Amino acid sequence: MFDIFIKTHFAGAHHLREYPGNCEHPHGHNWNVQVTVRATELDELGMGIDFKILKQKVNGVVDTLDHRDLNEHPAFLSQNPSSEHIAVYLFEQLRNSLHHDRYRLYSVEVRETESSGLTYYGPATNI
Repeated sequence: MFDIFIKTHFAGAHHLREYPGNCEHPHGHNWNVQVTVRATELDELGMGIDFKILKQKVNGVVDTLDHRDLNEHPAFLSQNPSSEHIAVYLFEQLRNSLHHDRYRLYSVEVRETESSGLTYYGPATNI
């Protein structure tokens, strides 16, 4: 197995509705994102997935969040744009385009700060 990943980032504002503290107020983060694809075998060039393709697909989705008020994004109108929900959103948006006989999307990591973040694996991520 090969776990192939890329790292990217986006900047955005949000607030957590009904949060009992400062995060209820509008504020921003520079979110760091890592997307990992798990490959069971390599192609004829010796790659699980080309980094160029992985970056293109991931950045196409991440760009929809960049420099936005995430509370106004259609995905977060009825749920808080928490790091957890952002990770699920990214995973769901990428799942189909990062699915192949040799590989599939394995995980999405979202970090609000250098020391705080999470990893979402999604349902049935084992190959």
